[in-house]
Amino acid sequence: MHRFLIVIEEANGNYSAYSPDLPGCVATGATHKEVEKNMYEAIDMHIRGMKEDGLPIPESHSFAEYIAIR
Repeated sequence: MHRFLIVIEEANGNYSAYSPDLPGCVATGATHKEVEKNMYEAIDMHIRGMKEDGLPIPESHSFAEYIAIR
């Protein structure tokens, strides 16, 4: 099983997402839930394509943290 961080951003009335560990793998959606679903499908297709092309699946090195500033 592979796990990848995704970043979801609100942009001009919709949402977009990407994974820092999978360059070029992006998705959009009208809602947060939709972009999450679309990104799951995009990553699945991206990984299947890499396997078909005989490319190694990258290890996830990204992580996210929130920091509080006063």
